[in-house]
Amino acid sequence: MEKRMGKAQRTKGAAGEREICDLIFQHLGIQVHRNLSQTRDGGADIKLNPYSLEVKRRAAIGNLYEWMEQAGNGCEPGERPIVVCRADRKEWLAVLPIEELFRLIREEVSATGGK
Repeated sequence: MEKRMGKAQRTKGAAGEREICDLIFQHLGIQVHRNLSQTRDGGADIKLNPYSLEVKRRAAIGNLYEWMEQAGNGCEPGERPIVVCRADRKEWLAVLPIEELFRLIREEVSATGGK
């Protein structure tokens, strides 16, 4: 059964997606856009090659595993899922599979020579 969101929830979600797009631009200098057809067609909220971002802005953090599954379902071949979430009055968090975390750490350690 498909869950239906109210207008306030959709508005809050869209504002969260715009906020993440702005943060990506501020911190990485990369212009990304919301996937406006995600509700109708499915897919990720934001694509940032090779990542597929699922953005969740809620009063409280919910079922991370459900959200990660949703992020994975939004991935095209070769993309990696990340859930970006924020509870009210809290900081943004990124949730990703542990293998991806290890890959990122390995690249960072390799780039710095382990120092």
